[in-house]
Amino acid sequence: MRRMSVTNLVALALGLAFLYVPIAILVVYSFNASRLVTVWGGWSTRWYAALLEDRAMIDAALASLLIATVSAALATVLGAFAALALTRFRFRGRLPFAAMIYAPLVMPEVITGLSLLLLFVAIDLDRGLFTIIIAHTTLTMCFVAIVVQSRLATFDRSLEEAAMDLGCPPGRTFFAVVLPVIMPAVIAGFLLAFSLSLDDLVIASFTTGPGATTLPIRIYSEIRLGVKPEINAVCTIFIAVVAATVVAASLIEKSRGREARALLA
Repeated sequence: MRRMSVTNLVALALGLAFLYVPIAILVVYSFNASRLVTVWGGWSTRWYAALLEDRAMIDAALASLLIATVSAALATVLGAFAALALTRFRFRGRLPFAAMIYAPLVMPEVITGLSLLLLFVAIDLDRGLFTIIIAHTTLTMCFVAIVVQSRLATFDRSLEEAAMDLGCPPGRTFFAVVLPVIMPAVIAGFLLAFSLSLDDLVIASFTTGPGATTLPIRIYSEIRLGVKPEINAVCTIFIAVVAATVVAASLIEKSRGREARALLA
């Protein structure tokens, strides 16, 4: 096994520092006793207590979690079936279908948000949580499709054929053979869609309406007047929630891997 050179170690350390030092600073300053976010005043949890009294921020956080969960679930189902169609079937219009699936990847979010806004106005659909969920599902479905399609491309079709040769119907074969094998990609697609929805500001600002304010929109509207310590607190809570979700998904996947190896043994 080759040892990493000093140059590689330094580059790795700088890269990790660039990614995680700002997050660490945000977490540390969420426990700052001073109201000035740039002046350290000692350790305190006062801003977490103050966050409980900020009803608007809590409502925005809960709305973001609801939107991210629902849109990620819808995007995972639709993206997985789209990946299955693109991988397994050859049909007329396959190329335009693939282009429509992957369009949000290269389309600027401003254009996507504006086009969805014009669509909702044209069909006279009141903007709110429902329209944001539709927009985020449209945005994140392509990411799920790519992740699942990459796993399906290396799937051993002989497993599926063996199950059907033994009398297993196609539907049951998919849920009993194909889905367990591609489940890591499905979970990864869900987590990616959840993170993208939770983070989105541009598309949500186009498709939101009265009474449907997401956390990024709320933070952006308040940060223009200055960074409040409560913003550091709510961001730290969201970092903890996302980290816990990723760790839980990793533990579940490791448990499934151990069970599969035990069955094979």
